[in-house]
Amino acid sequence: MKKFMFLHFGFETPTPEIMTAWKAWFESIADVQIEQGGFMGGREISKTGTEDLPWNMESITGYNIIEAESLDAAEELARTNPFIASIRVYELRSM
Repeated sequence: MKKFMFLHFGFETPTPEIMTAWKAWFESIADVQIEQGGFMGGREISKTGTEDLPWNMESITGYNIIEAESLDAAEELARTNPFIASIRVYELRSM
C-alpha cells in the first residue's frame, strides 16, 4: 500500500449539515486513515518577508494521510469527501 495526503482547501462556518457529513466521511475512511489534523491559521515566510495567512476559501484547513493502492484509488476516495472548496491529493514518498 502507498501513502497519500489529502489537503483540504476552503473555510466557511460549518452548518450542522456540514458537520454531520464530515463526521460520516471520517467514519467511512477509518480503516485506511493513518493520521488526520487541522490548521488554525499560519504565516507564509518568503524572501520578501512574513505575511499572516488568511482564513478563507483559499486556506488549507486540514489534512488526512491515508493508505491506498494508487493515486487513482486515493482520488476516488477523496471525491467522496464533502469538501468546501477542493482537495489536493499527493502521494507521499519516504526520504
